Amino acid sequence: MPDIVLATFNARYIHAAFGLRYLLANMGDLRERTELREFGISDRSCDVVEQLLAGEPQIVGLGVYIWNVELATRVVADLKRVRPDVIVVLGGPEVSYEVDDQPLAELADYIITGEADLAFADLCRQLLAGEPPQTRIIAAPIPTFTQLQLPYDLYTDEDIAHRVLYVEASRGCPFTCEFCLSALEIPVRAADLERFLTAMQTLLDRGAKQFKFVDRTFNLNLRFSQAILQFFLDRYTPGMFLHFEMIPDRLPESLQTLIRQFPAGSLQFEIGVQTFDDEVGDRISRRQDNDKLAENFRFLRSETGVHVHADLIVGLPGESIESFGAGFDRLIDLDPQEIQVGMLKRLRGTPIVRHEAEWKLTYSDYPPYEILSTGAIDFETMQRLRRFARFWDLIGNSGHFRASRDWIWRGAPSPFASFLQLADEIFQKEQRTHGIALPNLMQRVFEFLVARHPDHTDEIALALWEDHTRNGREDRPRFLRPFNLPPAREMHGPRSTAPQRQARHLM
Repeated sequence: MPDIVLATFNARYIHAAFGLRYLLANMGDLRERTELREFGISDRSCDVVEQLLAGEPQIVGLGVYIWNVELATRVVADLKRVRPDVIVVLGGPEVSYEVDDQPLAELADYIITGEADLAFADLCRQLLAGEPPQTRIIAAPIPTFTQLQLPYDLYTDEDIAHRVLYVEASRGCPFTCEFCLSALEIPVRAADLERFLTAMQTLLDRGAKQFKFVDRTFNLNLRFSQAILQFFLDRYTPGMFLHFEMIPDRLPESLQTLIRQFPAGSLQFEIGVQTFDDEVGDRISRRQDNDKLAENFRFLRSETGVHVHADLIVGLPGESIESFGAGFDRLIDLDPQEIQVGMLKRLRGTPIVRHEAEWKLTYSDYPPYEILSTGAIDFETMQRLRRFARFWDLIGNSGHFRASRDWIWRGAPSPFASFLQLADEIFQKEQRTHGIALPNLMQRVFEFLVARHPDHTDEIALALWEDHTRNGREDRPRFLRPFNLPPAREMHGPRSTAPQRQARHLM
């Protein structure tokens, strides 16, 4: 029976709890007395409480994040009603800042702020020895990698077979972008390279294929990034997939030479563009050479098989719908496979709060604390942009509309304006943004396209038929039945071995 249970609520099964594995790896003499439990955000709180208490633990530690804080609050409240003697310890970014005004924080016995890799074990030793600390909010000292046991042996065979494995070669970020918690993580600390690569080799030997690096700036330390890329390139096997977060304007020739050698679909770069408006960038302390960024994007798209995932944010202080649209159009011209349009979030502890009064930033009080309006974008327009972001993910990013997508803005001066109009029309007809069946969504796109390109109806139908059959479907949607289209089996070649979302962009 464990004395300590470490638990959290993952957004999806495929996401393994990396932070909990670090905590468990560093429990020292308490490791054998500690159990790790992972739940999903759709689980019922009473069922979670039952499983947490099944082994009659003395201490329950919960990792709290923006996506699970509401469920965590219900679970802790129910747990304390059933077993008030069980000691609840909270940690994670959602409870590391502005603790005093959180209902969840009031329910907990202890809260560890910051990186709790070592502090959690220290607290558990005190509690089990009957020597509780005098304060319930404990600020964890920042650990160095030399102090930490690496957690990679805690990935199970099931994790390796069915989940993305999170790994890190560094912590912290040198930049101070005010919307991001990483702005508070200074300085950057790097792992011992040999020790890290030895751990990666062990995972490869066990059959691991998919690695998601959580480093905020993977290409900051070029010696490290080159060594890691070379390590995986030397050991590449079909199906290997590596995800990195990259600084957009830092891609020297030494990295380019390595990147060119990876097969298509094996690398994904998440590149935070966020805004192309220089004044907005300066306002939020974001330094970025947009000309160099554009040069690097063109290199990645023309000379490599990298899957480029670029981020833009709606609602930054002073950013208007016009300047956001201009930035979106500029990014469309650079042609990343995915553009993640995200709504600004008021993350606890981030310096973005200093702009609230001047730029009239209004946020929801409830997770994920998204922007509701600004001085430049009123609530009604923000709602249109929220729907734009949702439908862009369904149509622009999903890979389901690869052949037909560009028809949406063909011949139009602004891809942003054209897609915003499409989003408006879909919502007007469907009155919802979720739960729309893919054939129905395709029909709405078809209706939009033929109304704007009536002389190209047959070409549009063929493009949508190509999209419909991309994943092996052979049924013909009703709206395509009047057209003379090739048999579905003749539409596509062999399927890619890349992860599903990336593979849709390679077929």
